[in-house]
Amino acid sequence: MSSWADLAGELECWRESGRTATFWWRDDDATAPTPALDRLLELHRRHDAPITIAVIPARAEPELGKRIEGPLVTVVQHGWMHANHAPVGASKAELGPHRPLSFMLGELARGQLVMDALFGRWTRALVPPHNRIAGELAAALPAAGYIGLSTYGPRRRAVPGLVRVNTHVDVMNWTTRAFGGSDVALGLAVAHLRARRIGDADPDEPTGLLTHHLAHDEAAWAFVDAFLAALRRHPAARLVDAAALFRS
Repeated sequence: MSSWADLAGELECWRESGRTATFWWRDDDATAPTPALDRLLELHRRHDAPITIAVIPARAEPELGKRIEGPLVTVVQHGWMHANHAPVGASKAELGPHRPLSFMLGELARGQLVMDALFGRWTRALVPPHNRIAGELAAALPAAGYIGLSTYGPRRRAVPGLVRVNTHVDVMNWTTRAFGGSDVALGLAVAHLRARRIGDADPDEPTGLLTHHLAHDEAAWAFVDAFLAALRRHPAARLVDAAALFRS
């Protein structure tokens, strides 16, 4: 657990070493224009913060395509329908090792067609629902037309032909389905930043903020607002555009 002072202190360590701490922002589960989505986009515009929005193709409404257009907005694919196919007692997964590879590739291909119809141009990166994906499926993604993959936690294992950029700071507590607390979220951010700085994590992987606009309570919204403002204020912090990350 950490405080805002701890975040500022870690960023000062980056500044004193002549380095810039990079960050990126991913929001999951977009399906339709909603007041929560409007609030998310207002934060993005107010802080001039690049945002990546992961869309669930099977649930996406036609109006969504026009609502999330614009500069510094990257659209990626969030599985197919965000279903759970794991057996009882196992961790939730839509794209886990519980179904044939051909079934999952077929669903993802249907999702690509939906994304093409809604957005025309989108970044062909996959965000697996529940942040879990079978290794066999991950290895097959480049042949299926994907250039990127994003899950949760420091990236460790590379997938040939894919750019992997993960998230590290989930603002939600999924047991209570409420904001997890500033001390917890800041602790995640400071821990990943420090690991990058001292070489215990990939120093080139930006620290990823993970949000879920449809699940946020007021405390979660307030934290995201304050976190983005803190990054914008500090000279050693920089928010980067995920579209460029996935094409690097």
